[in-house]
Amino acid sequence: MKRVMLIVSYDGTNYHGWQVQPSAVTIEGMLNEAISRLTGESIQVVGASRTDAGVHALGNVAVFDTESRIPPEKFSYALNQRLPDDIVIQESFLVPDTFHPRHCDCRKTYEYTIVNRKFPLPEYRNTAYFYYGRLDLGKMRAAAEAFLGEHDFAGFCSAGAQVQSTVRTIYSLEILETDEEGKIQIRVQGNGFLYNMVRIIVGTLLEVGKGIALPDDIGRVIASCDRAQAGPTAPAKGLRLLRIEYLNTF
Repeated sequence: MKRVMLIVSYDGTNYHGWQVQPSAVTIEGMLNEAISRLTGESIQVVGASRTDAGVHALGNVAVFDTESRIPPEKFSYALNQRLPDDIVIQESFLVPDTFHPRHCDCRKTYEYTIVNRKFPLPEYRNTAYFYYGRLDLGKMRAAAEAFLGEHDFAGFCSAGAQVQSTVRTIYSLEILETDEEGKIQIRVQGNGFLYNMVRIIVGTLLEVGKGIALPDDIGRVIASCDRAQAGPTAPAKGLRLLRIEYLNTF
């Protein structure tokens, strides 16, 4: 028996999120089906990040155990012939059989894309949130500073999360203007994120950018641990999981 890691990228538009659900098409379900057909085994992958419906990924991580004689590095090639075009395995390789993608120290990086211009651009209709009004990026960047470090982010978590602790550490939070198309990217790296946490952070920063909230409000909102004090949850389609970096693992 060997344990194989997959680096998985996908367009989440047509899926009900990562995790297997009854009577719903999911990323995890598609992977299970493709690997099981390839190996002749009953395979259940274990994912690192259970992204929501409509959320995308460049570098999510999944592992599975197999007795197949296929070399670990060849699984990416074989699976990409069996998966739909909106799910692509970027890499596959052997990992220790003790490795678990959710029980290791890691840093996760997410990116949220906003198209801020007079009219939307069709090419971003499934991958960005469109906002036509003015956004004050200077104030948004000032507000972003309050999120850095270790905090109790209970106020930035949607109902239904099943976690032992709501304390998380944010290592960086950047707000970038990338090109003349009015595209803004909010990139955040942390040791883990609560249910909808990144989308609520984005929604709160947008409130600052619109002038509804002030940068100095953010520290108080975080300290309140009250979901009602934070901003709305930004739409799923603007969010992408960029990468997961494991620390002292391999």
